[in-house]
Amino acid sequence: MKNTAIIIPTRLAARRFPNKPLAKINNIPMIIHVLNRAKESQVGEVYVATPDKEIFDIVNDNGGVAILSEGDHNSGSDRVHEIYLKKLENNVDLIINLQGDMPNIKPSCITRLEKLMRSSGCDIGTLASDIKNTEELLNPNIVKVCTNEELKADAFLEAKDFFRIKKDLQKDRIYHHIGIYAFTNVALSKYVRLSRSKLEKERNLEQMRALENKMMIKVGWSNSTPLGIDTELELKKVIKEMN
Repeated sequence: MKNTAIIIPTRLAARRFPNKPLAKINNIPMIIHVLNRAKESQVGEVYVATPDKEIFDIVNDNGGVAILSEGDHNSGSDRVHEIYLKKLENNVDLIINLQGDMPNIKPSCITRLEKLMRSSGCDIGTLASDIKNTEELLNPNIVKVCTNEELKADAFLEAKDFFRIKKDLQKDRIYHHIGIYAFTNVALSKYVRLSRSKLEKERNLEQMRALENKMMIKVGWSNSTPLGIDTELELKKVIKEMN
């Protein structure tokens, strides 16, 4: 069995930007842009996981498949796992968690991650791109990932750390982390059984739960940098770019 599914976890109650899945870009809600990019990748069936009836209705009215989830989850990956159990268990072996705030992600990025996972046999995979300038490096809204080796076009390297702000940046190979994860079905089930970790809470980064419990995350390089929208300013930047 080699089947892939994309699950997009999203909710209205985001702490930094409430109701952002419904924010309009070119008169289309953000979550619909993300849904369409996921469908265009053609790697597998696409589902939106949400506790909110308003998102549920908008997705289904726009040709998507939304599934209502429980409201209380520690992370997006926990929400993804709920939908995996409800709809996909025993039908897929690879689950892609695509964050619902990247309306300008290229479908080719999703396709690339799926191919890297299929060829490597690792448990968890993600993507990163080059950091363009010091402002980006120091921006706490942008998550960074560092690796021991240089992240080249054909590489799939073990992630050393993920962070938003770090004091000593001299020796690390640091990249702009992209909010997409691919889990094997076994790794996803293992991940959700783990308690929230210390650095997961401190940094508000769900991937730290995996790292702190010795689960390997590998990183592939992307030639584009879709911006995760956490603020109104970032929304304005993406609207300008997508126009």
